[in-house]
Amino acid sequence: MKIAILTSGILPVPAVQGGAVENLIDFYLAYNDKKRLHDITVYSVKDIKTQNHPALSSDVNHYYYIDTSSIIAKIRRTIYKLFHKDEYYNYFIEYYFEQAYKHLKKQSYDCIILENRPGYTYKLSQRLSSKLVLHLHNDLLNKDSKFHTEVLNSLNKILTVSDYIKSRVYSIEETDKVNAVHNGIDLQRFSPQIKSNINREDLGLSQNDYILLFSGRINKDKGVSELIDAMLKLKDTSNIKLLILGSSFFGNAINENEFIKSLKSKTRIIADRISFTGFIPYSQIPSYLKLADVAVIPSIWDDPFPTTVLEAQAMGLPIITTCRGGIPEEITEENAIMLETDKHIVDHLAAAILDLYQHPEKRKKMAAASLKRSKLFDKETFAKNFFAALENM
Repeated sequence: MKIAILTSGILPVPAVQGGAVENLIDFYLAYNDKKRLHDITVYSVKDIKTQNHPALSSDVNHYYYIDTSSIIAKIRRTIYKLFHKDEYYNYFIEYYFEQAYKHLKKQSYDCIILENRPGYTYKLSQRLSSKLVLHLHNDLLNKDSKFHTEVLNSLNKILTVSDYIKSRVYSIEETDKVNAVHNGIDLQRFSPQIKSNINREDLGLSQNDYILLFSGRINKDKGVSELIDAMLKLKDTSNIKLLILGSSFFGNAINENEFIKSLKSKTRIIADRISFTGFIPYSQIPSYLKLADVAVIPSIWDDPFPTTVLEAQAMGLPIITTCRGGIPEEITEENAIMLETDKHIVDHLAAAILDLYQHPEKRKKMAAASLKRSKLFDKETFAKNFFAALENM
């Protein structure tokens, strides 16, 4: 097939600025390049870091970049905003879409895959005859979504990252258009066998410390504030340390927001036991995970299918997490402690942390179970299942 991939319009592909969605796109594009399944054109925001990227040398994957950040583009966006009110997305996203459409309409694609943008669907269904596929990473299409019936009817296929997100689409209508395709990760990159260029001493940690690690975007939904509160409850156990990897928004986040400042403020009394690393390039995350004894992923929202869980699992870490969204589809009781996000979540976290701290043999068994479980979520399996789901539309 001749396929177009319309990305979100925020982060570039290849994923030089990070982003879970963008990394997944890279995975299935690499698989397509290897297997030569389809002729694919990717529409992405322009970023100077993508220039001379090895992925651009493919003869089956092609990249069309849209300028959204130059002075001229910003002026055009502002003009677009003046004449286009009350659209599905904000003017920035809608401007990106219209710039992509100018090129799309001159081509002839069998299929257009919309990455996490259900709002593009109705416009495209009215303008083009190509089949439309929505790759849905978040809870963005349900009975409460804007124009949900029109969007659902305009799509030929919906690929969700989890059964949880599939169930949310089913709140509109149970239809055979929807298939769940679980995310995958690079199991060669995320492996206990990797050679790390970081050691505990580099971060002021000792070999006797019990290291907890949180990885991901730092916002209220991810439960990092509750995790810090749990650390405060355990302040008398001095060798329990916490590494917090991430920033408020991937690689282009420069300044700390008020939430991160508030987190740092309440850690002052145990500042020597909690380290904020800021944004870490994706290539370095395995090295940090290798330092840890336990991964803590305490999402207090319905996280669709966080790759941070898969990454920790692949590194052979016991996991403390929550029973929210698609997380229970990633793990089992053998390799993870799953907590309820009720009013006692801080107590739950503190108890789980202390339990694993006091029982090294339990950690060892959970670590082995994590490694075994991780084999189900490699990037090749994800890509194979992704393309298989596009058949028979």
